[in-house]
Amino acid sequence: MNNRVSFSLLYTFFHCQLWMYGGLDSNVFLQYLAWVTYPVVLITFSAGFTQILAPQAVGSGIPEMKTILRGVVLKEYLTFKTFVAKVIGLTCALGSGMPLGKEGPFVHIASLCAALLSKFMSLFGGIYENESRNIEMLAAACAVGVGCCFAAPIGGVLFSIEVTSTFFAVRNYWRGFFAATFSAFIFRVLAVWNRDEETITALFKTRFRLDFPFDLQELPAFAVIGIASGFGGALFVYLNRLIVQFIRKQKAINRFLMKKRLLYPALVTLLVSTLTFPPGFGQFMAGKLTQKESLVTLLDNRTWAKQGIAEEFDYIGQSQAWKHPQVNVFVTLVLFIVMKFWMSALATTIPVPCGAFMPVFVIGAAFGRLVGESMAAWFPDGIHTDGTIYPIVPGGYAVVGAAALSGAVTHTVSTAVIVFELTGQISHILPVMIAVILANAVAQSLQPSLYDSIIRIKKLPYLPELGWGHHEYYNIRVEDIMVRDVRYITLNCTYRDLHNVLLTGHLKTLALVESAESMILLGSIERAQLQSLLSLQLGRPRRLEYIKERATAEKKRLSVVSNPSSDDGSHRASQEVRFQVRGHCRSRIDRMESHPFHLCLMGCNLRKIAPQTTERIAEWEEMQLDEQVNFNNCKIDPAPFQLVERTSLHKTHTIFSLLGLDHAYVTSIGRLIGVVSLKELRKAIEGSVTVKGVKVRPPLASFRDSGTSSSENEATELHKLWDRHKSMSLPREHTPSESDEKSQ
Repeated sequence: MNNRVSFSLLYTFFHCQLWMYGGLDSNVFLQYLAWVTYPVVLITFSAGFTQILAPQAVGSGIPEMKTILRGVVLKEYLTFKTFVAKVIGLTCALGSGMPLGKEGPFVHIASLCAALLSKFMSLFGGIYENESRNIEMLAAACAVGVGCCFAAPIGGVLFSIEVTSTFFAVRNYWRGFFAATFSAFIFRVLAVWNRDEETITALFKTRFRLDFPFDLQELPAFAVIGIASGFGGALFVYLNRLIVQFIRKQKAINRFLMKKRLLYPALVTLLVSTLTFPPGFGQFMAGKLTQKESLVTLLDNRTWAKQGIAEEFDYIGQSQAWKHPQVNVFVTLVLFIVMKFWMSALATTIPVPCGAFMPVFVIGAAFGRLVGESMAAWFPDGIHTDGTIYPIVPGGYAVVGAAALSGAVTHTVSTAVIVFELTGQISHILPVMIAVILANAVAQSLQPSLYDSIIRIKKLPYLPELGWGHHEYYNIRVEDIMVRDVRYITLNCTYRDLHNVLLTGHLKTLALVESAESMILLGSIERAQLQSLLSLQLGRPRRLEYIKERATAEKKRLSVVSNPSSDDGSHRASQEVRFQVRGHCRSRIDRMESHPFHLCLMGCNLRKIAPQTTERIAEWEEMQLDEQVNFNNCKIDPAPFQLVERTSLHKTHTIFSLLGLDHAYVTSIGRLIGVVSLKELRKAIEGSVTVKGVKVRPPLASFRDSGTSSSENEATELHKLWDRHKSMSLPREHTPSESDEKSQ
């Protein structure tokens, strides 16, 4: 439903621009103002509205969804405000006519709908309160976003799996297909109800011949399209990242743009609109056509070129935009590809809700059309097979190019299925698959996908892919990359030790070991649980209890030392002492609530407190801090995930990806020797790719002690540890708990 409404608004917006442009044909300058002002206003409004309401709505949405589906919580990313900002901002951005896409934002919008529906249903209780169920809903929503964007439910499910999941739960497979099929059905039914279509059909229906769609001699040309698209996709990702990094590294420009947030999108829109102005440079690159109109003409199965002579072109309908009296179609297509390439890479850096799939798809179709028209010019009479002449179909080359380039940029193979559903024909299934696979092979060896590149730019906590062809992943072990200085607490530690550990770091989970000498790992405790322990020991109830005891003791002391005639005086003295103690403690309690771990550093106004009372409170604090911690009321995870020191980097990456871990302890025969988090794993993977920043295996790694410790010694050691812990009762959890966030 949202997709249909957005398309209607886009249609209205763009035709309003064409109406303003066409009504001023008597004055070129006024035409230019109308052509440029309209997109600048829409982009500026989109950027401003999104920045004010919900900055999380900026960009594609797929990189963030990739991070969320891994189990990382991104604040304010799946809220109603973000939904409103995304829908309105995306509508204005696409209505401006800029080379921006909508597939990524639709994935985000569908995920927002799923999250909001789950939140609403959780009010009634049931399974929707479960976190795992919400992840399943979001996985299905990602398929819905792609499916309703192109009316391609099968390709949508496959594409969402490829770009958002490292490991996909098969039980979510039918849910994704069910939701994506209904979304695509409703999208196309609404088109029929609005009388945009006569019946439910493909979005960009083609009419290629089915009896002989291509000849085997054309396969090398399709392979060339795939290889070239692989290089082009890697270049697009590199150029997009280069633009963002250049702006960020130029501190003066960055500070200026941070103050004038709407200036950058306005300037980029002004530049792109000026270059696409139809009477200007836009006449050489079909600047008057929208992305949809450009794609329709590029997929046309009629040949434009005949021996490359412009006068013999057969232009019908919207194809006339590609006609120019001075240059032929090859020059027009080359200019279109080159200009749209860098303009799309630049436009996708604008802080508005937008994606990059559709611009890349159109550029790939233009490149395929260029190759197809070249083949038609080289073989004007077609290819002879058994005496039958079959002319070249340039539209088929456009389909292959669109699938190959979009697949190279996103590192997906499912774009082949998407183009089949988009065009309604699978006649070119073999060349499309060949080109997409070759494009992926080239692109993946050169650059990360566009979504992984954005994740690196935004520094989201996501584990990068290993890639292929890097044998060092199997040679690097956990002990080479782990952090050996582990923050831990012992079973017999004091509250002072607990206080000091919490002050020295910001880890969300701490390891619990038997003692500093043995370092036997007993479990892990969340930071919030340790905060509760410290608050209970030095919190308000304990302090009030101490105040009451001190006041009672002081009252008894005064009643004993005083004579019967001085009852009133002793009562007043007791009240005075009680007032002083309570006033002093109230000040310290209030400070404790705001800084629960700076209890020993809290000060007070000593001018109003008796020196003896202050000393007694300080002594009481010191006594409480020196007591041993009681873990009986603490929720302990008795089995945190552990790795052995010889686990390879490849296996560690697989385990982290499959289980959604963000840290794991490294143990040797039960002893805690280190910890590995996403940070260390990411550095090791990126470092091993660039051959920088990785501590590779030590020089004598090949001589590791296979003989220094025998299995018998290890068994004996384990028996000793078991005998030592037989009589020891570990603290148990009173209620089951799930950790939402863990340490890094």
